[in-house]
Amino acid sequence: MPDILIPFISIGLAELGDKTQLAMRLVPLGLLRILSGSLFILVGILILKSKEETDEIKNTEIKNPFYSGFLLILLSEFGDKTQIAAGLFATKYNPWMVLTGTMLALLTLSLAAIYLGKFLAARLAPKIVSRCAGILFVLMGTAVIVFG
Repeated sequence: MPDILIPFISIGLAELGDKTQLAMRLVPLGLLRILSGSLFILVGILILKSKEETDEIKNTEIKNPFYSGFLLILLSEFGDKTQIAAGLFATKYNPWMVLTGTMLALLTLSLAAIYLGKFLAARLAPKIVSRCAGILFVLMGTAVIVFG
């Protein structure tokens, strides 16, 4: 049982952490703060300036959510600290149990994000979500630059 539980808990907790921890060791903190804050502000401005939709919801449904989700997870997780941790766990524990534990952790976190997104989308108008997201990105970027 520890072969599944230890990777499940470790990978689950590490996934909740921020990937910038690795970047902070490679890039000076001041530069990292300015770059990440500026990126947040840019994304926020782009969201706010994007063509405003009317109250009608455009059909922006992804053609194949399986492939989109798979590609998103593959690219964002490749080489991150949880993947490295999973490899290290496999040197000590049964690799199949480590795989099971890590997959269960990722599944749990993904399901939570999916259901939260679905819950919010059902209760808020897309225009409000878009504006709030844009404003939030600008505020977070400004806070990162100003307060570090």
